[in-house]
Amino acid sequence: MLALLALGPGCAYQALSGGSLDRVVRPAFISRIEEGAGPKSLVFRDDGSYGPKLKKLDPKEADRRLAAKLGKGMTRFEVSEGLRTKTLALLPQERPWTQPADPARVASTLQSFLVEEVPANAPDYDLLKPLGVDAVVEFVVESYGMRSKGGRAGAFIEGYGRMFFLDGGGTVWRRAFRADQVDSLSPHVDPFRVAKEPEGPPVFRTELTTLIDAVAAQFATDLNPPNRLGGSSSPPGEGERPASEGRAPGRDGAPKSAPADTELPSPDPI
Repeated sequence: MLALLALGPGCAYQALSGGSLDRVVRPAFISRIEEGAGPKSLVFRDDGSYGPKLKKLDPKEADRRLAAKLGKGMTRFEVSEGLRTKTLALLPQERPWTQPADPARVASTLQSFLVEEVPANAPDYDLLKPLGVDAVVEFVVESYGMRSKGGRAGAFIEGYGRMFFLDGGGTVWRRAFRADQVDSLSPHVDPFRVAKEPEGPPVFRTELTTLIDAVAAQFATDLNPPNRLGGSSSPPGEGERPASEGRAPGRDGAPKSAPADTELPSPDPI
């Protein structure tokens, strides 16, 4: 599964130090999707091998129809929220991860980021200071959907994660990512089956969730540096909450791997 994650030549990575994490008292987790990020279909226009099956249907129109089906198979909110919740669940049960800002209060303060239509612009994170938030962990999805090359189709997702302090301390962690089933030579995901049954067998949802799991596991590893001196002290006031079930037991616990890919049957007409 790690082979699904790639850092391209232009991808930036800045490791989180234990000292920086020890400074964090109450983090806020935000996950958002940029405008125009998807879902995208880069299947039929980019891969001419599907031409005979499309018959008279224009490849551009076929991609438009498939993209619409992808959106029904897994919503933008489910993509962004899945990345946030899965990463948080894999973090160890220790400070500061046991005391993040309440996501409902964060969403309310930022004027409902937890909605289907995610704004294109980043929110004003300084609005979180009255909640006691001193650091923001932000996940941004820049593009996702399906693509194909040489008759092999699959899901993909790309973007970046970062952590920064609200007091002007700057970015202390950043990772750009691309998880791509085509590049990793994963089993073919039949776009005709995806187009035919977007709300039946959850083909696209299953495949994209596999990639989100892999990205979340990498994020959780990045956010759990081994060279910490000790957890931060508990902040006063309301909003504290216990650790979520299913998190790793400590700093040395490695996140669980995402489930293996599933091979799909041969294509049906779109």
